[in-house]
Amino acid sequence: MAKNACQLLLPFSLQFFFFFILASSSPDAFLYGGCSQIKYTPDSPYQSNLNSLLTSLVNSATYSSYNKYTIMGSSPQDVVYGLYQCRGDLSMPDCATCVAQAVTRLGPLCPQTCGGAVQLDGCFVKYDNASFIGVEDKTVAMKKCGPSDGYNSDEMGRRDAVLAGLNGAGGAYRVGASEDVNGVAQCVGDLSMGQCQDCLTEAIRRLKAECGGAVFGDMFLAKCYARYSVSGAQNYARSSNHGRTLFLRPRIFMG
Repeated sequence: MAKNACQLLLPFSLQFFFFFILASSSPDAFLYGGCSQIKYTPDSPYQSNLNSLLTSLVNSATYSSYNKYTIMGSSPQDVVYGLYQCRGDLSMPDCATCVAQAVTRLGPLCPQTCGGAVQLDGCFVKYDNASFIGVEDKTVAMKKCGPSDGYNSDEMGRRDAVLAGLNGAGGAYRVGASEDVNGVAQCVGDLSMGQCQDCLTEAIRRLKAECGGAVFGDMFLAKCYARYSVSGAQNYARSSNHGRTLFLRPRIFMG
């Protein structure tokens, strides 16, 4: 077995995701990240291809809010797949800055690993030695529910209306509002519209079921997310330790 390539050493590749909510709402605020347990050898063909991939992602983000790449190698073990997705409301300069920050974070977060992912507030970047592009994945990557300020039927009615509007809207990036309640949802651009709708329906279902009467909620699945907030609630959450579901969750991927 060659030692300079990313080869599957075990039947499953285990990834651990570490979650942090920072006191900043800027696009480059870190939300979560994860790394494969499989390592590549320094100065191997895989590392060279990975560097080429990450450079392509950063360059592409200067003119496109989404892109995917496959860097071929001399052997199947040297192939690397990757993509990035910026939040739909970001300007191109902000998108480029966010993706560059995400790629910069991948190095210390996932040193010499054959797969890695980073979700910042404004963008998502992922690479792997196994193809994941175009594959729907509804695994929960991160969830966070804010505190409850007591059940307010009118407020929750507006929340439910906003989430229903997001679920029924078209497109990969969706926003909605009702008085003091705001919502946003987005799919990664490699999904078909049918896959996107299926993913968002699940994210919104989980968000309502698991966050109940919370003043804000975030539900990030592996390929889509849905979020809502009562006016000012997210700013409060980011500057405090309140909230019910900040957690560390292991995920298992087929290699």
